[in-house]
Amino acid sequence: MMGTPDQATETFVAHRNLLFTVAYEMLGSAADAEDVLQETWLRWAGVDLGTVRDQRAYLVRITTRQALARLRTLGRRKESYVGPWLPEPLLTTPDVAEDVALADSVSMAMLLVLETLAPTERAVFVLREVFDLGYDEIAEAVDKSEAAVRQIAHRARAHVAARRPRQVVSAAETRGALDAFQRAVETGELQSLLDILAPDVVLLGDGGGVKQAVPRPIVGADKVARLLAGGWGRVAGISSLRPAQVNGHPALIVHLDGELDSVLALRIDDGLITGIYAVRNPEKLSHMERETVLRR
Repeated sequence: MMGTPDQATETFVAHRNLLFTVAYEMLGSAADAEDVLQETWLRWAGVDLGTVRDQRAYLVRITTRQALARLRTLGRRKESYVGPWLPEPLLTTPDVAEDVALADSVSMAMLLVLETLAPTERAVFVLREVFDLGYDEIAEAVDKSEAAVRQIAHRARAHVAARRPRQVVSAAETRGALDAFQRAVETGELQSLLDILAPDVVLLGDGGGVKQAVPRPIVGADKVARLLAGGWGRVAGISSLRPAQVNGHPALIVHLDGELDSVLALRIDDGLITGIYAVRNPEKLSHMERETVLRR
């Protein structure tokens, strides 16, 4: 029996948020993740459900393969991208922050770490470390032997461990740092900014060639503080900062003349801000209009 269209649809809808999360963690792009889901559905609709033992695993396998193909295309696209490339921010539901492992895995800081992995390494790491799939299931998804997948997973874990935030930061600590950062930016007090920024803080801006953004990373507390204080001072009368949950963590949304202008996500280590990710590219802000549900 092929199964009815209703059965295929119900199963796909039941796992849709999970599949989107898999694709998004592999791609760092909500728009591309949505495209992957469309391709996954087209393939799933033609599957004989009577032959599928584990429908969730089967759907994850289709999604992974489609995301891997898209990831390689994205790599070529990023080579011609104007300025630094940052992941597409998501306005997330409160329950994402409550799942510490999920929130950590979709944070802007972690997505940038995942960008340093090769496509297959990224897929293996995400499926194993975030979604806890068995090595046999992952092997089918990435078309490798189980032994090879175990080696890839070990290599990817070591690579990520050397680059990820040094510790899991509590929601209260993150909110405290965000509040201090917001007050310092709004008042333009240079010392207040210096007090909350780590000495080696890095600011990245993504305007995509459409909006003005820093063309290369700005490194160092003094340079970053002066840039923020000066930039906000020029638009203080027509701008506002609003806290929001972005990628499972507190962040700031910037409005200019009442219009959404940018998202400021933070990386925090040992109570200080070590990374500021400013996304201004309008094409990357469409998922800031409504909450996105993520699932493991």
